[in-house]
Amino acid sequence: MKKLALEKKYLTEIRPKLIKDFNFTSPMQAPRLEKIIVNMTAGNEVTNSKAIEEVLNELSQITGQKPFKTTAKKSLASWKLREGMPMGGKVTLRRDRMWSFLTKLIEVALPRVRDFSGVSPKSFDGRGNFALGIKEEIIFPEISFDKIRKLKGMDVIIVTSTNNDKEALALLKYLGMPFSKANN
Repeated sequence: MKKLALEKKYLTEIRPKLIKDFNFTSPMQAPRLEKIIVNMTAGNEVTNSKAIEEVLNELSQITGQKPFKTTAKKSLASWKLREGMPMGGKVTLRRDRMWSFLTKLIEVALPRVRDFSGVSPKSFDGRGNFALGIKEEIIFPEISFDKIRKLKGMDVIIVTSTNNDKEALALLKYLGMPFSKANN
């Protein structure tokens, strides 16, 4: 199977740098990407079944993979949401789709964000996973602004093999994630 450019860069350049930086004794100790989870909800339009279908359609266009419907875990009266009602979609990307999505996110989508000054390096969870909130799905080239009824946001969670935020930050920096300088 043909390796993608970012994956090749990880294997040939980034992993050796990480091994050297953190004094690992084995290449298997170096942090690596395990999966990327992309989550999108219909927001306050959860009672509209067309809005849920829109979310699922947009999510499959962005990720190239069929999402599964997410349901509400709790009732929320202000949104007229009851437990068990569909409210959005979720996709777990691994291997080639994960690498191609990350490449698209770093090189195409994030630079299209208006007044973009980088992502916050404080968005790690303490266990080496990085969460990124995107306010508008139109930053992805697959989504046509004319065909959108209402702008929706999405969450992107990047799961790494390390339990250390410093190692995960170094991995994502080497991969090209544009972190903001002000929050460091």
